[in-house]
Amino acid sequence: MNFEGLDPGLAEYAPAMHSALDPVLDAHLNPSLLQNVELDPEGVALEALPVQESVHIMEGVYSELHSVVAEVGVPVSVSHFDLHEEMLWVGSHGGHATSFFGPTLERYSSFQVNGSDDIRQIQSLENGILFLTKNNLKYMARGGLIIFDYLLDESEDMHSLLLTDSSTLLIGGLQNHILEIDLNTVQETQKYTVETPGVTIMRQTNRFFFCGHTSGKVSLRDLRTFKVEHEFDAFSGSLSDFDVHGNLLATCGFSSRLTGLACDRFLKVYDLRMMRAITPLQVHVDPAFLRFIPTYTSRLAIISQSGQCQFCEPTGLANPADIFHVNPVGPLLMTFDVSASKQALAFGDSEGCVHLWTDSPEPSFNPYSRETEFALPCLVDSLPPLDWSQDLLPLSLIPVPLTTDTLLSDWPAANSAPAPRRAPPVDAEILRTMKKVGFIGYAPNPRTRLRNQIPYRLKESDSEFDSFSQVTESPIGREEEPHLHMVSKKYRKVTIKYSKLGLEDFDFKHYNKTLFAGLEPHIPNAYCNCMIQVLYFLEPVRCLIQNHLCQKEFCLACELGFLFHMLDLSRGDPCQGSNFLRAFRTIPEASALGLILADSDEASGKGNLARLIQRWNRFILTQLHQDLQELEVPQAYRGAGGSSFCSSGDSVIGQLFSCEMENCSLCRCGSETVRASSTLLFTLSYPEDKTGKNCDFAQVLKRSICLEQNTQAWCDNCEKYQPTIQTRNIRHLPDILVINCEVNSLKEADFWRMQAEVAFKMAIKKHSGEISKNKEFALADWKELGSPEGILMCPSIEELKNVWLPFSIQMKMTKNKGLDVCNWTDGDEMQWGPARAEEEHGVYVYDLMATVVHILDSRTGGSLVAHIKVGETYHQRKEGVTHQQWYLFNDFLIEPIDKHEAVQFDMNWKVPAILYYIKRNLNSKYNLNIKNPIEASVLLAEASLARKQRKTHTTFIPLMLNEMPQVGDLVGLDAEFVTLNEEEAELRSDGTKSTIKPSQMSVARITCVRGQGPNEGIPFIDDYISTQEQVVDYLTQYSGIKPGDLDAKISSKHLTTLKSTYLKLRFLIDIGVKFVGHGLQKDFRVINLMVPKDQVLDTVYLFHMPRKRMISLRFLAWYFLDLKIQGETHDSIEDARTALQLYRKYLELSKNGTEPESFHKVLKSLYEKGRKMDWKVPEPEGQTSPKNAAVFSSVLAL
Repeated sequence: MNFEGLDPGLAEYAPAMHSALDPVLDAHLNPSLLQNVELDPEGVALEALPVQESVHIMEGVYSELHSVVAEVGVPVSVSHFDLHEEMLWVGSHGGHATSFFGPTLERYSSFQVNGSDDIRQIQSLENGILFLTKNNLKYMARGGLIIFDYLLDESEDMHSLLLTDSSTLLIGGLQNHILEIDLNTVQETQKYTVETPGVTIMRQTNRFFFCGHTSGKVSLRDLRTFKVEHEFDAFSGSLSDFDVHGNLLATCGFSSRLTGLACDRFLKVYDLRMMRAITPLQVHVDPAFLRFIPTYTSRLAIISQSGQCQFCEPTGLANPADIFHVNPVGPLLMTFDVSASKQALAFGDSEGCVHLWTDSPEPSFNPYSRETEFALPCLVDSLPPLDWSQDLLPLSLIPVPLTTDTLLSDWPAANSAPAPRRAPPVDAEILRTMKKVGFIGYAPNPRTRLRNQIPYRLKESDSEFDSFSQVTESPIGREEEPHLHMVSKKYRKVTIKYSKLGLEDFDFKHYNKTLFAGLEPHIPNAYCNCMIQVLYFLEPVRCLIQNHLCQKEFCLACELGFLFHMLDLSRGDPCQGSNFLRAFRTIPEASALGLILADSDEASGKGNLARLIQRWNRFILTQLHQDLQELEVPQAYRGAGGSSFCSSGDSVIGQLFSCEMENCSLCRCGSETVRASSTLLFTLSYPEDKTGKNCDFAQVLKRSICLEQNTQAWCDNCEKYQPTIQTRNIRHLPDILVINCEVNSLKEADFWRMQAEVAFKMAIKKHSGEISKNKEFALADWKELGSPEGILMCPSIEELKNVWLPFSIQMKMTKNKGLDVCNWTDGDEMQWGPARAEEEHGVYVYDLMATVVHILDSRTGGSLVAHIKVGETYHQRKEGVTHQQWYLFNDFLIEPIDKHEAVQFDMNWKVPAILYYIKRNLNSKYNLNIKNPIEASVLLAEASLARKQRKTHTTFIPLMLNEMPQVGDLVGLDAEFVTLNEEEAELRSDGTKSTIKPSQMSVARITCVRGQGPNEGIPFIDDYISTQEQVVDYLTQYSGIKPGDLDAKISSKHLTTLKSTYLKLRFLIDIGVKFVGHGLQKDFRVINLMVPKDQVLDTVYLFHMPRKRMISLRFLAWYFLDLKIQGETHDSIEDARTALQLYRKYLELSKNGTEPESFHKVLKSLYEKGRKMDWKVPEPEGQTSPKNAAVFSSVLAL
């Protein structure tokens, strides 16, 4: 620890103050310390500072467990948790060492290490403890006996030591060298030279020695030669502390100011993989100490001298709510250490007190500690030793008490019988799909558990939430029992079956017979597909997002607009949000909120999808609001009576979703504080009353919006925290009302179930009374009421079950800032007159537009689906009809449903998560015109991201203004890819391979060549795509991409962002060019583009016969063009140019498509030649060109 720049008051603790070996009471002693502390006649505290007996520790949260006095009034200079035993070691500025045993901090030993110098570092070994002072290294037993005492030169000023292995030690300080000591021989074996002013902190990983210097630098040195490999200049003033964990190095220190050194509140964090700094971490305390505490995550603990401690992630955002206070007896904290088990933290202050903070009532300092030897062992009666090798030795030498009771060792035979653990039952799905070959059964893995693991249920009942999440497995056996619960087929999780051709032979039309586009679920974090569909079918949001375009590389609004454009173009084919989810993974806030799921958690369904999608809902609305903040509101919002609360700087997302509120805080002293705020959504707050009385949804919604609660809050009048009444009043209602249901436990689920039952009984009674006031109908007779022969068209009994949610609600703003909410049906009349009086009375009707539900299915881990009411404008564009219809969106499964199904929630398997209500006539308020924001300037020349790219490396000539493509122009296209995740597959019982999850590809290079004009065949786009994600395989043999080509630091290629190249291709598609290439369907799929079929000319299909194999571009080029391409690697320029030439050849052979029979003969000859050649292109000295072969004669004749 470097003490430069710390509080100058520490200078008062001069070494001369503690000259005597036995410490005495210090003159700076705080009088409060003397309370309840017994001192011996010489003035030294013998017992620990008493602690209250009832110390409550919350599991998982660090709290103070004990405080003790190590040495009254003498500052603690260093603390260290013993790595071998359950002990905490403390060294003082007076050279005294004290050890405490266990979490109760019972004093174990106390002895003087040095008579004049402070102890600067402590290191525990197996047989003793190392103590480092200014110019002395002492190795002592835990009881205080000296093992060796190594004196250094008097000019040395040592500060740190590092144990490199069990017998080698490095010692460094404020001099230009570091000493290496052999602990076996106690000799100096090596002296390494370092730069002035020396090293004060040392750490070690399996790659480097890390040396911290007082100049503010951290140097990384080789483990064998100690030579400097890298160096980080962290702070301009001085270095205070640093720590290393995994691939991250975090530092804190002081910066130079005009008035001297000032504590820097920015932690400098470095990535050791790329050896560069990442975003500094701003904290809310003055950091003096920091340590990684890697438990579930790589948390950092940042400690200030004043006693403030903050936990945060090194790559996230620091939250002021994560600060807790260590209450030191002295004014300053002097030392800090973390136990090996990460369960305990130790703080030492300037008054000699040690504070132990733990995250459990009974912590352990080490995962595996050996037993501690105490000075006074327990005295027991000595018994004579027995020699078991003597057969005739009488066992009666061991005294046994006389008793008539049964001995403990006399077990009954039933308790002594072996009882093997019962194996868990085999999954019903495995038994159903099992095929037997002899006495061996084979079945596909249902992927409900990890491979080769059979979990044993050790606990019969878990927590309340877990028991709610673990639903009974659905019976999907051959003989389905009707009385058992089963998830409806259309609500089950859908998966894509992959074959050798990938997705080409998968029948998506079986799942979606509409013209709306589904979304593919195999991409990481695709759990949000249902919410993307909800946002798409909000017409103002769809138009607004597609009109947005900015310069940010990873903008969720831009990527969502590109995805919406694909959904517009699709005619029932599924789309994938890979680019949107790629940008989503780069947002730091998404990671901090836990929205980024690991592949294993997503596949096994470990994540709570209901909570996850509700957090995602809040995140996406906030993110879109921020991304669109700078849009000019008057251009997008044309309502005559525009909202008064929306300022010109607000976004249209704010006008659509935001609700302005007044938060009133009333203290019991009568002081009232009113603050204005806004929210983009509301969370349902359920009443605590568990009786079965009727409670309308409107009442619960009003209670949630106008929330009233009692809480502790700061009162400026009382100048302290007081119990206050917090109330929330609404100022302005949003156009779109978004509600998070928060049904996350059995308590909320039972509330929905109970209210649905009450509503069902009331509906039965109501409709029965309408038909016959004096006649009672049996439930069996109810089915006849909805039939044409019935008396009245009423809902069927099935439509009324499990319904509590209304299709429409009516909301009115009262004059006294109140809010009235009631359920509303189409048959009701508004109490305040017709709809035209809406603005006069402040009455609004909201219609249910979408519900997002969580499907509980233990067989698949659950899923998320959406019920969406698709409006007239969408049907008009897709189907040419004007009507509204409810649809179920389950990834790529889309199916029309009855409107009652959207509000029916069987809480056993279908749990509501999110509700969307929209104002009536919402679309009339907003400008729904879409103006394509992509301009021709995207095709002009642009700078490369690569630092080493030069003009001599340029492989293309950008388009000039007079070369801009027109409708119908040809463009040759080819793309190369790299692999981000490998394919997951399993072997079936018959030996064939089944693809579980395809490999995840990312576009690495895109090339476009001119298809006509004087520069035909010359590329105008040849972009290498920079990626921040880890590449598993560059596929160099097939892509030509080499490691380093996509790295902006070392690449010599024309490097761009994916968004930049994507805009170029989007412009070409929108302008109407025709793309010529080979295998373009896969290229466009990975690039994530939807191209109309009449704009794609794919040579793989032009030269293909039905029910025959696809032919490679290499073979086609050799056969038709006499070209040898793709020799060692692929080159996209060569491939795109070759595809253009093949298309010209196709036009020549087929007479522009007018002679299909002649071209069929050419294809037949092609396939005959291919079979003879085994589809391999001959070597140069091998067979002759196909132009000289007899089989090519028909081609020449044509």
